[in-house]
Order: sequence, then structure tokens, then C-alpha cells
Amino acid sequence: MPLIASTIVEVCVFRFTDNGPEYLLLKRSAGEKEYPGLWQLVSGSIEGKERAFEAALRELQEETGFTPEHFWVVPHVSTFYDPSNDSMNMTSVFAAQVPPGAEPRLSDEHESFFWLRKNEGTKKLVWPGQRQALEVVDEYIVGGAEASRFTEIPIKR
Repeated sequence: MPLIASTIVEVCVFRFTDNGPEYLLLKRSAGEKEYPGLWQLVSGSIEGKERAFEAALRELQEETGFTPEHFWVVPHVSTFYDPSNDSMNMTSVFAAQVPPGAEPRLSDEHESFFWLRKNEGTKKLVWPGQRQALEVVDEYIVGGAEASRFTEIPIKR
């Protein structure tokens, strides 16, 4: 029977522009062991006794240099099966708003980035869970649905 694991987090980063919201996608470096050249959201592993939201904020800082203006739990969980360790993975998803004009400082893990509109972003993402996460963020967080009031996590500055 597969193990159920929840050790990965994803962060959908967005900013507002005069033309509407834009979402950040990162391209994994060609030299990366896992998924080289893949377009993705900010993602990474929970370390030690970190809580999922703490890991998400750390990964956001490490991969982009961003400290968000606002930060939310997204009402979505990405799931996937990993045959290498027979585990069903449940990935916590978060949303991070950064200022208009913000540009990431990429870590070595990524070689380039794009700011894209929702439809362009969902076409570039490979994993269905990340596509769905972007759509949920667009509707419930960026779109200002009532859910955004209940899922925002205060940021310590």
C-alpha cells in the first residue's frame, strides 16, 4: 500500500499590472537532476520541523528573493504518485502577491522566468495540479472571492 506524504509545497506568485494580474513561472535549469527545463511554480520540500507555510515562504525567498506583500493558503491540494518510493504525495499550495514591477532574483535551480497572464501560464505548466492551482488562485485569491478573506496568512516583517 502506498505511503501518503505531504512534504512538498508550491507557491503561485502574482503581481498586478495596468493590464491585469501576471503570474510568475520559473524554468528549471538544464543541469538540474529532476525535471530539467520544466516550467513550474515556486516549489520545494518541507525541511525538518517546518510548517508548510514556513517552507513555502522560505522557498519563495530562496528561489526568487521575494518577501510577499500578502500571502494565502490556496483552497487546493496538488496530488501525484511517486513510484520511486511508492508514495501518494499531497502538495500544499500557497499564493504570494508581490509589488507591481517586482522582478525575481533566481537561484541556481532556475535559469529563466516569465510573467504571464493566466491563460498563457496554464499552457506552459506541465503538471495538471499546477495548472489547477493557478486557476484557483486566479479565481479565489486574485479575483477577490470571499475565500481570500479567510485564507490570508499575516506576514511578519
